[in-house]
Amino acid sequence: MQQSYEPAALSEMAAFAAIAEARSFTRAAAQVGRDATILSRRLQSLEERLGVRLLHRTTRSVSLTEAGAEFLPRVRAVLASVDEAEAAASAHAAGGPRGLLRLALPGTFGRMWIGPLLPQFLAEFPDVRIEAEFSNRFADLVAENFDIAVRLGSLEDSRLVARKVATRRRLLCAAPSYLARRGRPETPQALLQHSCLGFTGFQTFPAWEMTDREGRRMRVEVSGPLVSDDAEVLVEAAVQGVGLMMSTDWLVGRELADGRLVPVLEDWTLADEGAVYVVMPSAKGQAAKTRAFADWIGKRFAPEPPWRRCNAPPSPLVDEGGPRLTSPPPSGTA
Repeated sequence: MQQSYEPAALSEMAAFAAIAEARSFTRAAAQVGRDATILSRRLQSLEERLGVRLLHRTTRSVSLTEAGAEFLPRVRAVLASVDEAEAAASAHAAGGPRGLLRLALPGTFGRMWIGPLLPQFLAEFPDVRIEAEFSNRFADLVAENFDIAVRLGSLEDSRLVARKVATRRRLLCAAPSYLARRGRPETPQALLQHSCLGFTGFQTFPAWEMTDREGRRMRVEVSGPLVSDDAEVLVEAAVQGVGLMMSTDWLVGRELADGRLVPVLEDWTLADEGAVYVVMPSAKGQAAKTRAFADWIGKRFAPEPPWRRCNAPPSPLVDEGGPRLTSPPPSGTA
């Protein structure tokens, strides 16, 4: 079993080692910059806790007891290990980003808009290694030892720290072939006469909720030939003209850019637009690798996210990053 030490115990061991090596309380005090009486109290506390005498003291000299001689090399090893651990931690803080960076990324979004960027990040920060999990499950960053996560949606109460890196919005869209065949809906009520593709991951499924520019709200329960929990399946069906789709702009950005899908009912705003966030366990004592990734991904998603710029995977185009927020992790994945 791994031994753990309280700060007081380490101070006592350090005092013992200093006195034993200097063979004098006065010389040891001068070497470590402490008063001799402090070292004496720490040594006495250590001996009382261990129940054994470690040093013989006289008015002129200090020498190791048999127990002290056996204990000293082990104490040196413990103190050396602590020094090495502190040096390694300081290197992370003072030096460049390095070490293993564990990322929790949304499945589809991560594969489309973050996965293609990871080789570029690794090229810029060669001392960092990445372990990326692509999943729509809600990972516990602290319990599962993730350094950073990307979350989609709106914020809920949490002690985590989040940085908003991009906005997203929901919209209705369809293939030109579908609209040529069935006509373009002009009102939300007209959706009842159309084939609508249903994504079960939306909280309001099977209803689509929307608001017009004057603040009027409308809720329409739609139906159609295909329902799925896989949004990518629905995008392909929409492209092939199967029906209208409610989607998030990052999911259909390429299809909108090249005209395979076109927006409908653009005067209406769909509920739950949300945003894209990078989420970290704590703002205090963050490793350089964590700060570097949060800053780096923010720069590549600003001032406009890549799904609104072109129909290709994201690329490092600009240097401005999103604002930093002390905020909880968002929920939702679409």
